[in-house]
Amino acid sequence: MTEFVKKRVANAKNDILSGLTVALALVPEAVAFAFVAGVDPLVGLYAAFMIGLITSVFGGRPGMISGATGALAVVMVSLVAEGNAMGAPDEGLGLYYLFVTVILMGVIQMLAGVLRLGKFVRLIPHPVMMGFVNGLAIVIFLSQLGMFKENIGGEKVFMQGTNLFLMIGLVLLTMAIMWGLPKIKATAKLPEALIGIVVVSAIVILGKLDVATVGSFIRDGGGEGLKGGLPQFQFDIFTKIPMNWETFKFIAPYSLILAAIGLIESLMTLNLIDELTETRGNSNRECLAQGGANIITGLFGGMGGCAMIGQSIINIKGGGRTRLSGIVAAVTLLLFILFASGLIEQVPIAALVGVMFMVVIGTFAWSSFRILNKIPLADAVVLIAVSLLTVFFDLAIAVIAGVIISALVFAWENAKRIRARKHVREDGTKVYEIWGPLFFGSIQAFNNKFDVANDPNNVEIDFIESRVSDHSALEAIFNLVGKYEEAGKRVRIKHLSEECQALMIKSSPKLASVIEHDIEDPRYHVMADVMK
Repeated sequence: MTEFVKKRVANAKNDILSGLTVALALVPEAVAFAFVAGVDPLVGLYAAFMIGLITSVFGGRPGMISGATGALAVVMVSLVAEGNAMGAPDEGLGLYYLFVTVILMGVIQMLAGVLRLGKFVRLIPHPVMMGFVNGLAIVIFLSQLGMFKENIGGEKVFMQGTNLFLMIGLVLLTMAIMWGLPKIKATAKLPEALIGIVVVSAIVILGKLDVATVGSFIRDGGGEGLKGGLPQFQFDIFTKIPMNWETFKFIAPYSLILAAIGLIESLMTLNLIDELTETRGNSNRECLAQGGANIITGLFGGMGGCAMIGQSIINIKGGGRTRLSGIVAAVTLLLFILFASGLIEQVPIAALVGVMFMVVIGTFAWSSFRILNKIPLADAVVLIAVSLLTVFFDLAIAVIAGVIISALVFAWENAKRIRARKHVREDGTKVYEIWGPLFFGSIQAFNNKFDVANDPNNVEIDFIESRVSDHSALEAIFNLVGKYEEAGKRVRIKHLSEECQALMIKSSPKLASVIEHDIEDPRYHVMADVMK
């Protein structure tokens, strides 16, 4: 028992300090994404707290941070707008439609976990992963550029003159602190992001510098501040929105899209954290936790969310490794909302931008530039395409497109590997020894290997070095046997796997007569065992 406790508290200091840093970084992100979705800042902050806490406790990846994200907020914009249009201007039904959609989104994600679909993240190729992190780094960078705007006459314009130089100076100072602290032996173990935020905040507050802060950022966006209470159960969901088929038809497409984006971003982030920490998370458990978190968030007035790659990397780089770091971040965020809103509102935006810029530098796979001319052209195309699609569209489209391109390239390459060695035995039987996978992509090449018209009366097709992979391959064999029979020739098929034999006989019982079952060949039995 003592050893168990020691293992859990060994990293407690790093987890707590890293969690505090993440909590500070979560505030402007959650507020910004709430504005993007067209809802009150507290809706984003509550989502960050509830999703962060639930996934930290029950999720499949200790150290990963979840909350309200931009990828989901972009989809929610039209949902909220359409929902508002369904009622009177002062009803604000869009918010309640959002809550119901988030609940259904959570149900879909939990079903994905129950059906163990999380394991399919392993099918994502490495070039797609590199493109994902590169694209996401660019998205994070571009999102921070909006922080360099100021409100003039009710319009957001880029800063100029002294304001711009002061903002850049404070951002660079934060980045310099984060870069330099780990290089000094005496301060190597200090949380550089938290130190950077505290130092820059102290300079701004003590120097009475007129710069954008978290408080001014919220007010410029139309919010009234961070101050709020505990999340409340949203009873109005079930009274203001008709729970009928029409509502389901409206929210279902949004729920599916949000669930897909949320799971893809969460599982990709989980994979990335696995690589950074050289440990392995549980993807199916993460699906269940994300789904449960979104159901609770929708019921208690949050906008929904998923894993946040930027904050997760801040946590990992800060030494956060266990569930404690995520719990500390979530609880601290709630404490900010309840008791320390005044202090947090004084934190300069420049300090948080500096932290996020360092996240961008740490997230981007700089090695991709070095290996672009060393990897296959198809992989390079996938890497670049996923990066660009992540920037111009969204993560789900980018990853799905990348996987499809990679799968097509794989199919094409394997389609070219089908071979047929031919020889004639002393008894006049012509033998075709098939090598390579037989599937939908290689059928044409397979058919071209045979010369039905000029072959002798006895033909043998040997599949010991081939794998019959799909129904298209079975159809190709059926058709080939049919052609030989129409030509009045006898064909025998050897070394088919037991599974393939069963499928062929089930589809066409007459083929049982052309398949050789009893084969005294030790190679066949080894191959058959491997294929099971």
